Amino acid sequence: MKDWDAYSAGLRTQGKALSALHPDLVKGFAALNQGAASARHLDAKTRELIALAVAVTTRCDGCIDAHVRKAKHAGATREEMAEALGVAIALNAGAAFTYSLHVLDAAGE
Repeated sequence: MKDWDAYSAGLRTQGKALSALHPDLVKGFAALNQGAASARHLDAKTRELIALAVAVTTRCDGCIDAHVRKAKHAGATREEMAEALGVAIALNAGAAFTYSLHVLDAAGE
């Protein structure tokens, strides 16, 4: 299994390096995240559970690292995380099923 604390520390180090090389990019990314995190209709826990499901479907380790921490801080339990992950797993399976139909379509009759 992954050492998530070491991974997180490495991300922070590399993030600082990218910020020094391209500060406008990192500022824009931070602004995008801040805007997405603003609570209007979904509470923080729900947003973080959605973020975890999306992190799985996009295979983003950095997203998993950040949003597990945020989900825990928002009060999400392992059981709630597992349920959100079930949605991600089902959605990926559904996408694979639907995309497999493209293969049959491309193959023709």
